[in-house]
Amino acid sequence: MSKRYDLLIFDWDGTLMDSADLIVASIQQASADLGWTVPSREAASHIIGLGLKEAIQTLFPDKPETDHPRLVERYRVHYLARDGGIALFDGAADLIRDLHGRGHILAVATGKARRGLERAFEHSGLAPYFHASRTADETFSKPHPAMILELLDELMTPPERAIMIGDTSHDLEMARNAGVDALAAGYGAQPPERLAEYQPVALCGNFADLACWLRANA
Repeated sequence: MSKRYDLLIFDWDGTLMDSADLIVASIQQASADLGWTVPSREAASHIIGLGLKEAIQTLFPDKPETDHPRLVERYRVHYLARDGGIALFDGAADLIRDLHGRGHILAVATGKARRGLERAFEHSGLAPYFHASRTADETFSKPHPAMILELLDELMTPPERAIMIGDTSHDLEMARNAGVDALAAGYGAQPPERLAEYQPVALCGNFADLACWLRANA
């Protein structure tokens, strides 16, 4: 079967890895450590996918930038204490290996820092299957299109032959800004109705449905 997309760009947290709950909890615990207002689950979930700098600015617009490193430090303490045990969604490793074997070019565009993505690659064992990746500490944060545009350039793929797969409005808006299609993972950090506003090519309610769509349509 001929491929509709040559390049498949995956978000990581909440799309391939079931890490949204830990991210939310770590943000809330870090805020409490500092005596800051603890954000609601909805508010903390909404910033998943952004770089840490942009996430803190969104959650705590009244805090001076000089205070941000304190929250980052506490967030990392809580997150790193448990990140080695975060599992991929059931079937995610098989899907990535399968898509790679079918000849797709695979990439990651994530709000993680480079160090965090490398740690996730190591824990998951999936690094050999991805041809390139971009992180929030080495280019513009989502929803700026830079991550996707840089990957298209590096992997020599025209926009119409690429698709972004993600679980947040930041992912889908980044795809729109870059001129590529988007596939919505409606089981991640943000509610499906929020993702539907961006008119993805499909909205998948669980990982099994997303894997099925990619195998049948990508």
